[in-house]
Amino acid sequence: MTITLAIGQIKWRCRRAFTLIELTLVLALLVVITSLAAPAVSKFIRGRALDSEAQRLFALIHAGQSRAVSEGMPMVLWVDAKSGTYGLQAETTGANGDPKAETLAVDSTLQIAVLNTGINGMTTFNNLPAIRFLPDGTVDENSPQVLQLTDASGFSRWLVESSNRMGYEVTDTKP
Repeated sequence: MTITLAIGQIKWRCRRAFTLIELTLVLALLVVITSLAAPAVSKFIRGRALDSEAQRLFALIHAGQSRAVSEGMPMVLWVDAKSGTYGLQAETTGANGDPKAETLAVDSTLQIAVLNTGINGMTTFNNLPAIRFLPDGTVDENSPQVLQLTDASGFSRWLVESSNRMGYEVTDTKP
């Protein structure tokens, strides 16, 4: 009886296991699902980098405007499209420089560009295009009107100067 029971248990265990064909079919199904989902996930991740960089640049614009008002001196947000960096600092600094100055690098998958210069030329800072925030909270009329962030796929986000020159807005449609 013990032998019969052991053989019965072995047969029962074999029935619970998957066959090689079943495992192969499940793996093939997983490969198909992954290959369909991977492009959508990569597009989502690239889009997140673009949106994240646009929000970071927008936050720095807001910080520059706030500093100009609170410190009572012009602030400049400069953009170096060639090196992919941008930064914020006081326009007039003492011998020690601006201790609150910030320099940020654009995500390596993105490019930044300055478009639509101001009415009477373009505001520059250290020979770079710059947005100049005045102590009254407005943007200098010669500051760039549009900043463009573009990813490797050609998708863009624009930071566009508002019509009242009180700041910038992020948009995903070309101005």
